[in-house]
Amino acid sequence: MKSVVLDTNVLLDIFVFNDFRAVHLKQALIDRQVDALATSKTLEEFADVISRPLFCLEQEVQDRILSQWHSIARVLDDETLLIAPWQCQDPDDQVFLNLAYTAKPSLLISKDNEVLKLANRAIKEDLLITSDYSTIVG
Repeated sequence: MKSVVLDTNVLLDIFVFNDFRAVHLKQALIDRQVDALATSKTLEEFADVISRPLFCLEQEVQDRILSQWHSIARVLDDETLLIAPWQCQDPDDQVFLNLAYTAKPSLLISKDNEVLKLANRAIKEDLLITSDYSTIVG
C-alpha cells in the first residue's frame, strides 16, 4: 500500500472545495487504498486554515471535515520524523517533506511551488513529489 502525504492545499481541494480533480483521490482515501499520513502539526495547520473567515465554514462543518480526515489518516508523532535533506523556507511546508521522507518510499502531493521544486532531488531518495492528483490512483 502506498504511503501518501497530502499538503493542506490538497486537503482543501478534497474536503472543502470538492474539486472535481480530487474526486478519485478522495475516494481512494475513503476506500483506504492508500496509507494516508499526517502528524499533529499537519492536523493543526489544516484546522487553522479551515477556521479562517475566508472559507466561511461553520464550526460544525469544520469539525466534520477534521473528523473525517482524522479517521482516514494514520497519525505519526512529529518528534519521530526524520529530517529531510531538503529544506523549505516555510516551516509549515517542511513538516510535509519530513513526513514523506520518513515514510519513504512515499508520495507527497502538493500544490506548493517551493515543495514541487524539490521533486527531482527527492525522487533519488524514493520520494515522489507531484501536484498530479491522479498519481495516487494510477
